[in-house]
Amino acid sequence: MSIGIIRLNNAVFNAHHGVTVEERRTGGRFEVDVAMEVDFKEAAEGDDVTKTADYEKTYGVVRDIVTGNTFCLIERLAYLIAHRILQEEAQVLSVEVTMRKVHPPVGGPCDSAEAAYKVVRT
Repeated sequence: MSIGIIRLNNAVFNAHHGVTVEERRTGGRFEVDVAMEVDFKEAAEGDDVTKTADYEKTYGVVRDIVTGNTFCLIERLAYLIAHRILQEEAQVLSVEVTMRKVHPPVGGPCDSAEAAYKVVRT
């Protein structure tokens, strides 16, 4: 078996997540990276889209979870996205999701806070 990696890099959304009421009310910028391990040898050799992960569908999963919910933790978002992708994409062997909250309220300058979560198909 050969393993390839399909990535979505820096999908950006405005959403309403955070521990404080103010964060959830005003919203903020969230960035998401997804890395999916896929055996896409058949897809590559046959130029067959049905033998690999559908990154447009994956983007839709990310968008729906990030913008359709309100959570306290970016950890929750990364967890839910990873498990949904693995559930909906049969070709994916493992998926790692990295969630970033841009300019988190940490009491000083900070580009982002980040949580990464990886799940492997068993």
